[in-house]
Amino acid sequence: MGRQNYVKRWPVDSNGVSKQVTALASHARRLKQRGWRGLVWIDGTPEQARQQALALWQAHSWHAPLWVGAAQQAPVAPSLPSRKARTRLGAEHQLVILDASGQQGLDPDALGALAGTISAGGLLVLITPAAWGSQPDPDYARFADHPWSWEALSARYLARLARQLVESESVIRWPAGGTLRLPMLSKRQATLAHWDDADCLTADQARAVRALVKLKRRRPLVLTADRGRGKSAALGIACARLLQQNEARLVVTAPRLSAVESVFTRVAALCPEAQRQSPAEIVLPNGSWLRFLPPDVLTEQVEQGMLGGSGSTLLVDEAAAIPASLLARWLAAFPRIAFATTVHGYEGSGRGFALRFRDVLDRQAPQWRELTLQTPIRWSAGDPLEALTQRLLLLDAPLPSAALNKGERPPSVVLSQAQLAEQEPLLKKLFGLLVQSHYRTTPSDLRQLLDGPGTALRMVVGSDGADPQAVLVTREEGGFSAELAEQVARGERRPQGHLLAQSLAAHCGCREALTARWRRVARIATHPLRRREGLGRQLLEEDIASATQQDTALYGATFGAEASLLRFWLALGFVPVRLGVTREAATGEYAVMVAKALNQEGQIVLDGLSTGFAASLPGLLAFELAALPAPVVALLLAALPSQPLSAAERQAIGDVAYARRDPALARPALQALARQASRQPLDEAQQAHQLLAAWAYQNQPLASAHREAVERLRQVVRQVIAACALFPSEPER
Repeated sequence: MGRQNYVKRWPVDSNGVSKQVTALASHARRLKQRGWRGLVWIDGTPEQARQQALALWQAHSWHAPLWVGAAQQAPVAPSLPSRKARTRLGAEHQLVILDASGQQGLDPDALGALAGTISAGGLLVLITPAAWGSQPDPDYARFADHPWSWEALSARYLARLARQLVESESVIRWPAGGTLRLPMLSKRQATLAHWDDADCLTADQARAVRALVKLKRRRPLVLTADRGRGKSAALGIACARLLQQNEARLVVTAPRLSAVESVFTRVAALCPEAQRQSPAEIVLPNGSWLRFLPPDVLTEQVEQGMLGGSGSTLLVDEAAAIPASLLARWLAAFPRIAFATTVHGYEGSGRGFALRFRDVLDRQAPQWRELTLQTPIRWSAGDPLEALTQRLLLLDAPLPSAALNKGERPPSVVLSQAQLAEQEPLLKKLFGLLVQSHYRTTPSDLRQLLDGPGTALRMVVGSDGADPQAVLVTREEGGFSAELAEQVARGERRPQGHLLAQSLAAHCGCREALTARWRRVARIATHPLRRREGLGRQLLEEDIASATQQDTALYGATFGAEASLLRFWLALGFVPVRLGVTREAATGEYAVMVAKALNQEGQIVLDGLSTGFAASLPGLLAFELAALPAPVVALLLAALPSQPLSAAERQAIGDVAYARRDPALARPALQALARQASRQPLDEAQQAHQLLAAWAYQNQPLASAHREAVERLRQVVRQVIAACALFPSEPER
């Protein structure tokens, strides 16, 4: 959109806001002629601001208008609380009024989600109090960790939003009781494109549908797009055609069912004979079906052999919001697979997905291909609302340049939240680094970064002094009174925040984990071109040294139980203290918590936690964690008590390996062997150790037939024996 040199002004007249509303409706019609949308900012006294918004609502026959805010303060229906804004994904509205002046405040994620639902010629009306950004609003209560009250927090994030709105030339300003200011609109640049697919709205979408319908074995398709480009609709159109062709059995997955509602909507529209058996399944008379499975359920069914294999097809939507390790498992299981993701969006970063997952694709499916949807569908190129939303929420935060020479490691620097808020270019680069390194980053994370209590930042800066190469975000936890810690451990209280410390108290019964002071890693990110150079380790080591000087008792982290991540933390001297017993629905992974003691108080707490973890691990692996990946199991066994093998255990191990003893009757000895092997470098026998650990603790057979499974287990035991040098030579028989 070109630079605007002036605006039209409509002051309040004798008719109140009537002429302003008429002018605003006319402006919306001009926006529609260009295929654009706009943002109207009403700030001032909440009641007066709502009355102006109501007048706009009533002045025009808007398509599917929606009021978002506290129900008791909404003057019209339909209304929706901010926390349910995600339920509107896939819907289209011509008018959305987001009331951030009342009892709910502003939910940044709601703003991001709702902006994508506005259709061409539509308006997103944002109501804020006067002097917005001078103090926090009620939505800050969601991250006001105990003992903070939300009123006592800083409001740097809101101040930044207000400043961006004031400086923007595309915002429609309509102060409560004041003058309406309309920006001048530049001319839309005409774009001509032709396609021969009546179901598709752009040539981009038609090309994507053709590629999806013709998916080849072991040639995955990666479909990327900014939001509003019809990515999910393309998936739906392709599903409809596949279902009608033959007895197709299609599985679609995403972080949540609502993310693929538009897929099911398109299938239902294009296949009128289809029956919606449930919100997650469509069945056709010819026997074809489309079924949604959340990542955790999908992973379990793949591991159990219920899904995958020849002829099966998997479509992954919003793939950026799912860990790359999980995507890799599905890639190996499904011969036909497509990954679709939003490049810039509040669900996750497609840019980060591409950076993290490209190596996996190159190794497992080198003939993979990529398509990008560039043409917007709900609006046209140059849309003011899209550009403004990306700027406000940093949805397009750039990845900083790689500005370090290989091997160069300047000391890390600590950056206060106030300093970061004052440096917009650095904020964009730092947030861009965080986005590309994590599978799920939302607009709310930016607010937490600037205003979260107990949040600290440390980074390694490039030689240019401007581009962050690695960043560490931490939060302070613990320090509870003994009385409150007791109540938490008994399940009677659950104060806000303190994720790691509260979890250990509530689930492990460790009261001292809450009375001690912790520093928890919230995020750690390294530039993709600077990985494996030790920058992440440097950040942690220097921050641990700082935390030790500040008399912090424990340092910890929580993350998805993936082997390479766990290996990284164990190499730094952290020990596992808790494992989640159910998979995270959105990631399909089990959560693991690790900790490191920084002083004597912390060591006492850690000793108790690690002892409890070691005692519970064998039982969990046999039951609740029977599906935990074998590489993770093998790493966790090092947390079990180290004891030399007894003569009886050695005899039993030898009898299994070199004689005919039934392995099931020697399980305790084989468990002891797996524990001992976990403490030794077993490069060549690593897979054998993992197989042994999975059999000994999780009863995972090594083959489908019993005789083959037993013989394979004997071979594995012999490999581990040789790697551990358990016997000087093979016993004589």
